[in-house]
Amino acid sequence: MSTLSEKEKSNYLKELFEFLKLPSISADSKFSDFMNTTANWLSNELLKSGCDSANVYKTNGHPIVYGEKIVNPSYPTILVYGHYDVQPPDPLDLWTNPPFEPVIKKTHVHPEGGKEKYINRFQDSKEDVAFKSTVVAKKTLLAGFTTVRDVGGSGVNIALRNAINRGLVDGPRIFTSGKTIATTGGHGDPTNGYRPDLVDDPGPQDGVVNSISDARKAVRYRYKNGADLIKITATGGVMSMAKNGQNPQFTEEVMKAIVRTANDYGMHVAAHAHGDEGMFRAVKAGVKTIEHGSIMKERTMKLMKEKNAYLVPTISAGEHVAKMASIPGYYPEIIIPKALEVGVQNKASTKKAYEMGVPISFGTDAGVFPHGDNAGEFVYWDEIGIPTEYSLRAATITNAKLLNMENLLGQIKKGFYADIIATNDSPHEDISTLKNVVFVMKDGKVYKK
Repeated sequence: MSTLSEKEKSNYLKELFEFLKLPSISADSKFSDFMNTTANWLSNELLKSGCDSANVYKTNGHPIVYGEKIVNPSYPTILVYGHYDVQPPDPLDLWTNPPFEPVIKKTHVHPEGGKEKYINRFQDSKEDVAFKSTVVAKKTLLAGFTTVRDVGGSGVNIALRNAINRGLVDGPRIFTSGKTIATTGGHGDPTNGYRPDLVDDPGPQDGVVNSISDARKAVRYRYKNGADLIKITATGGVMSMAKNGQNPQFTEEVMKAIVRTANDYGMHVAAHAHGDEGMFRAVKAGVKTIEHGSIMKERTMKLMKEKNAYLVPTISAGEHVAKMASIPGYYPEIIIPKALEVGVQNKASTKKAYEMGVPISFGTDAGVFPHGDNAGEFVYWDEIGIPTEYSLRAATITNAKLLNMENLLGQIKKGFYADIIATNDSPHEDISTLKNVVFVMKDGKVYKK
């Protein structure tokens, strides 16, 4: 390629800065290094593919972002870290200085939840929950998560998704299960911990089932209410007001009825599970994801590989509850032993599952720990030996596939939604940089810079 003239270099930079809405190259800002590096790349004619170092590639067409979609750039505005052809085969290796990421999404979050006192569920109205959820949504988006899969709330989560989609509220793109489906007294029974004379016996509409007929009806209620997927609680849980955090809570037959009905309506099923028996039954029944998988045995790992079921580890939540359980009075007494027993085993199970080749999806269970700290999950994965490339793929391409959105999400690619984030350093060198996102774009709109 011929040498660029000074005028051409200047025009390229002006177009790039306009796209990013950044200060000029002479401005004293945290992006100055990025701009100077960009100028250097341009002046050294790194406008070709196949380089073994940072380079710029150029294609012909329209600006990179048009509306909410990515299209081919008409000038060199995509800065590539690596060695790729004009159309990169693996967008997970696209990094700039600051590194750009195609998009990060997580598949386990509770936008209605937060660091709240247990008494709040008695005092807060749905309106209170709704207003708080808007704060959580924006915090999650600004942390760099442009798409999330919400797996359980009061039903406000569906309204929150709709409000974000309509542009009424800033937040990530949400795929939600609506209310969780549980068994009587099980993790997810909304009346756990209440005085019996204050509550009625909840049924399928409330998310409590005890038969195949109940199960089918509960799934259909969630479809009717606008859910994108189904969430069940296959075992006991740590945070519920019930004493067992591991026991199986559904029969395999009931779970099969849930899975078949959900599939009939175009939805997959996510199963909360800490104990192995419950998760083994759930995988046999056909659920798509196991959430937490805290005490998973080899038999379940092998079955998950066979059935292509995904583990969503949520190490962050396990570590957090185990830590907070040591603070007197932080949790109700019934929760403390579960937090200390179950939470600390998640890391070891995840490490073994990865080593055995179990498919893993990125999720955090934010809401159990403070929203906004979501990217800490990447650090935990790194600590147990999961490579950066794998964790980034799990948070982008894998999760997009899980949501049946692989043709629109998870990559910087023509025709995909323009979801892009940036960090000051390359996650390949320091994964913790993802905890400090400096630029967020969703649907072509810049929310943080």
